[in-house]
Amino acid sequence: MAAKKSARSRSKPKTPQAAQPLAVIILAAGAGKRMKSALPKVLQPLAGKPLLQYVLDTARSLNPAAIHVVYGHGGAAVPAAFAHEAVSWVQQADQLGTGHAVMQVAPLLKADQRVLILYADGPLITRETLQALLQAAGREAVGLLTVNASDPTGYGRVLRTASGRVRAIVEDKDATARQRRVVECNTGVLTIPASRLTRWLSRLENRNSQREYYLTDVIAMAVRERVAVRPVVAADEREVQGINDRIQLAAAESAWRLRQTRKLMLEGATLIDPARVDVRGVVSVGQDVVIDVNVVLEGEVKLGDGVKIGPNCLIRHAQIAAGTEVFANCIIDQAIIGPDCRIGPFARLRPESVLAEQVHVGNFVEIKKTRIGAGSKANHLTYLGDATVGAGVNVGAGTVTCNYDGVNKWPTTIEDDVFIGSGSMLVAPVQIGAGANIGAGSTISRGAPAGQLTLARARQVSIPGWKRPLKRQT
Repeated sequence: MAAKKSARSRSKPKTPQAAQPLAVIILAAGAGKRMKSALPKVLQPLAGKPLLQYVLDTARSLNPAAIHVVYGHGGAAVPAAFAHEAVSWVQQADQLGTGHAVMQVAPLLKADQRVLILYADGPLITRETLQALLQAAGREAVGLLTVNASDPTGYGRVLRTASGRVRAIVEDKDATARQRRVVECNTGVLTIPASRLTRWLSRLENRNSQREYYLTDVIAMAVRERVAVRPVVAADEREVQGINDRIQLAAAESAWRLRQTRKLMLEGATLIDPARVDVRGVVSVGQDVVIDVNVVLEGEVKLGDGVKIGPNCLIRHAQIAAGTEVFANCIIDQAIIGPDCRIGPFARLRPESVLAEQVHVGNFVEIKKTRIGAGSKANHLTYLGDATVGAGVNVGAGTVTCNYDGVNKWPTTIEDDVFIGSGSMLVAPVQIGAGANIGAGSTISRGAPAGQLTLARARQVSIPGWKRPLKRQT
C-alpha cells in the first residue's frame, strides 16, 4: 500500500508556482555637481529625452508591480517633469548614501516582492540585461550586475573567493592598493527579495571614509547568512556607464546613437556614415531606405520602402511614404508626405502639412498647415500657408499665400489643375477655381473663376525726366 501511495504521490501534477511580483527602485537623488548646471542631473537630456525617462521606460518594460523613484536634488522639479508617469515618488531629504536612499522606500515594499534597484543616471541599461539578472537570481538569491571595467578608478570592486564566489564589495575610497587592482566592478544594479532587503537595510552602518550608508554592504550580509550572490557580468561596459559630467553625457549619447543606427541598418536601411546620423526618437524604416550624412531624426519617424534622405536634413515627428526622395538641407516637422514625392533642396515643411503622391516641393519653398493634392508642384521660392491645393496644380516661383492679417490666419483654396504665374500674391481668404490661370505678378484678393485667366496688375507707367535722388554732400 505504501508503495502505491508513493506512486500516486509522484504522479500528482505540481501546482504552478506563483510569479514573484517585482518592485523597481530607481535612485534619482544625486546632485550632479560635476554637470555644473541648474538643471537636476536626472533631467539632463540625452537624445532629446531626460536621463530618467530612459530608465523608467526600461523598468516599465519588465511589467513591475510598482516603481519607486527616490529624488532629492532639484526637489519638486523632478516629479513635476514626470507628472505623466504612474510612479511612487519618495524624497531623500539628506543624501547619506545609496543605502540611505533605499531605506526611504523600505516601508513601501511588500514582503513577497523581489526588488530591482536601478540608477537614473544609467540610461543605457537594457531590458535583456535586466531579465538575465532576474533569471540568475531566481526567487531567493541576490543578483548582482558587475562589469569588467577598462578603467576601474572610482568604482567599487567586486571581491571574490578563490572558487569564484562573491564575498564582498569594497568602495574605491576604502579599498587597499591590492583591491584597487581588481577590474571587476560593481554597477550598483542588483536584485534582492524584499524581505531580506528590508532586514539588511536596518543593519547598515556608516563607519567608512564617507560616513555614508552603502547599499553594497548588503552583499557582505548575504555572504554571512549564506545567501547565494549570483553575479552577472555586463557584456558591454557602455551599457552600465553612469553619467556624472557632460563628457560622460556626450559619450552616452554617442553610444545610444550607434545602438539606434545599428538597429536601422539591421532593419534594411543604408546609412552612408552611421556615426553622422543622429536618432533622437523612435524610427521605423522599410527596405532599401538610404540616409546620407548629418541627418537628424527626432521623435516618431516612419520612412517607407525606398525613401532617400539627403545630407543635412532634420526630420521630426514625420511620415514619409515609399519612393519619396528628400534632397539636401530640408526640414520636415510634423508633416505627412505621400509616395514618390520630391522634396527640396532647402525646403521646409512645417506642422500639419500633408502631401499626396508625386508632389514636388522645390528649393526655398515653405509649406505650413497645407494639404497638397496628387501631382502638384511648387518648385521655387514659394510660401503656402493655411492652404488647400488640389491635384495637378503648378505654383510658380515667388508665389505667396498672404494668410495672416496681424490677428487671424485665413485660408486659401486652390482647386485642381490651376496654374499660378510667378510672383503672385494670393490674399486670403481667397478661392481659385478649377483650371484657372493666374497671370504672373498678380495680386489676387477676390475669387478667381474656374477655367479663366485672371490678371491683377497695376498699370505700368514710365516717367520722363525722372532722376534718381542723390545723397547730400556734407
